Amino acid sequence: MEAATTVKLKQDLQAVVVDAEELLKATAAQTGERIEKVRVRAEDSLRAARLRLAETGTAVGQRASVAAQDVDDQVHMHPWASVGIAAGIGLLLGLLIGRR
Repeated sequence: MEAATTVKLKQDLQAVVVDAEELLKATAAQTGERIEKVRVRAEDSLRAARLRLAETGTAVGQRASVAAQDVDDQVHMHPWASVGIAAGIGLLLGLLIGRR
């Protein structure tokens, strides 16, 4: 559940970054001291957001790798239990699909 939330948040942030970049491009012809200050702040915020997105992507990838390794270790330590769990899940899915 947490991984799905993290992925959704990352997608939302990426959309915000893309929208902000488009807004900056669209207002490039605008001039004035106040607009220039806003543009500089927006560009700084975008840079920081891109950096955080990259860090988040790396962290999520590392956590997924660790989780996969943990599952792999558990399967190797308890192969018959893993087979039993997989069979049980398969049976449940079969029953649920069969009800349709």
